[in-house]
Amino acid sequence: MFKKLIAIVFATIAFSAQANEGVAFVHGTGNATDALNDYWTSQNVNSIVSGLPNSSNYTVINCDFEQYMWDSRASGCLAEQLTSFINAKGITQMTLITHSNGANVVRWIMSNPTWDSRYPNIINKTKEVIALAPSSAGTPLADAVIEGNVFESALGWLLGFKNNAVRMQQVSWMAYYNQNWLFGTTGRPALPKNMVNVVGTDVESAIWDGDSYCGGYAQQVGLEFTQNWLDNCSDGFLNCSSQEAAGSLWFRDKSRTRGREPLSHQQSRRKCFNLDVFLRDRI
Repeated sequence: MFKKLIAIVFATIAFSAQANEGVAFVHGTGNATDALNDYWTSQNVNSIVSGLPNSSNYTVINCDFEQYMWDSRASGCLAEQLTSFINAKGITQMTLITHSNGANVVRWIMSNPTWDSRYPNIINKTKEVIALAPSSAGTPLADAVIEGNVFESALGWLLGFKNNAVRMQQVSWMAYYNQNWLFGTTGRPALPKNMVNVVGTDVESAIWDGDSYCGGYAQQVGLEFTQNWLDNCSDGFLNCSSQEAAGSLWFRDKSRTRGREPLSHQQSRRKCFNLDVFLRDRI
């Protein structure tokens, strides 16, 4: 009886010490002021965080990711908002859900813990990074925008203007950063916390297909156009090889999505084809 009582006491202590889990949503390129509604949508976020023990334990980051990843307005802003979230909610473990260039900013923090005094605690509290369509090896479209050819007008809605984040995502530039500053790619040290990728492999924009409207039909048409200058396997903005360059593969879209639908770069940050359910179950 005494042994059973001791076991119950220890089980109670262990339960009380369980992680207070949270989720942070980290947007991609852009200067966000309302990423919840403008970037992720509240419907998507609410669906994902319903998988948490406490569904109020989440934060949606709003930072100036038009800057280089090391800029205080980018990684510094991210560090400040994550630290505030950790402190305000008493978070002991958090999952970072990133999209596109957001994964690069997170990788900067993970790869350079001595850069900022806030980084070690963020790394320590991070359970996992789920990178949706990460631009880990850059994109030829960034090169095209910086060079000022036809893509500049065609991609204005997606990449913005010639800002430093777009400049940073040029293929050769990201190769340099991956070789010298960032962890997680081939031949480099592993990231201190697990990073798994969800990879978009195609774009569909048939006007008669209702699935083409998830995330916005105009964006699908634009991504179908830009896909002509990318590899056969791409989400309209990033080649699959870039999305898979850092961390490890969780899954490519069609292997799990409803109806084996592809996830375009726009759709991988929206509530499309049960992606929200997969994220909810994982966290």
